Amino acid sequence: MLKLTDEQIDWLLERIPDPPKNPMGGRPAENKRKVLRGIFWMLDNGAKWKDLPRRFGTKSTVHRWFQKWVRDGVFEAILKDAGRCVEERDGYRLYECFIDGTFSKARGGGDGIGCTRVGKGVKIMVLVDAHGLPVSVDTTSAQPHECRLVQRLFEFMLTDGTPQRVIGDRAYDSDKLDEELATQGIELIAPHRVSRALGNKTQDGRPLRRYKRRWTVERTIGWIQNFRRLCIRWEKSTRLFQGFLHLGCTVLLLRAVLG
Repeated sequence: MLKLTDEQIDWLLERIPDPPKNPMGGRPAENKRKVLRGIFWMLDNGAKWKDLPRRFGTKSTVHRWFQKWVRDGVFEAILKDAGRCVEERDGYRLYECFIDGTFSKARGGGDGIGCTRVGKGVKIMVLVDAHGLPVSVDTTSAQPHECRLVQRLFEFMLTDGTPQRVIGDRAYDSDKLDEELATQGIELIAPHRVSRALGNKTQDGRPLRRYKRRWTVERTIGWIQNFRRLCIRWEKSTRLFQGFLHLGCTVLLLRAVLG
């Protein structure tokens, strides 16, 4: 079980707005620290909301605040702040970035779900730097091919820098994607598919040596899958599932920055 340190909790709480005070008085607002720990418990354990321990407050209260913070873009803003902390400390290593996706089954139905051979679900797309730190994350329907989802990642970057190289597996062997990234000054490195004609080779053997370090993104995906709430999508809303994803990736970055 993963745990948030007090330093990480304090960093997160500084960026979560306090609930407005009712000038007419009334019931005091729920303890923000306790609510945040309850949300993280859900992210870490992957349980249903009805199983949330009472020490975090009532499930309806924690769930209501989680929905509000997602709706207000709080977790998205916090993830961007965590990216800026990485930049201020050591900076992202953008000389080579690795890309991959992972499948999460959707058990609760809802929007943004696609059908695949292994069932209905969503994809979590991840772009990491040379050290495995998330540079961009996204979740979308599992139906489109992964090579069609790459550009979405560049619309939500945690750094202003541009990767020099993007390295992926055979799923990203696409002439169209190669051309699109080249216009952005990015070199695509991916092994050729078996079906590619011998006279249509585009990859050189020397850059492909970088492919042997693709375990970097696989390790990061393993870290993400340690958050059990991200292994199966129970939320009917893509935005709520994305809120959990943003919080999980924030924790990964804080572990690198704050320890």
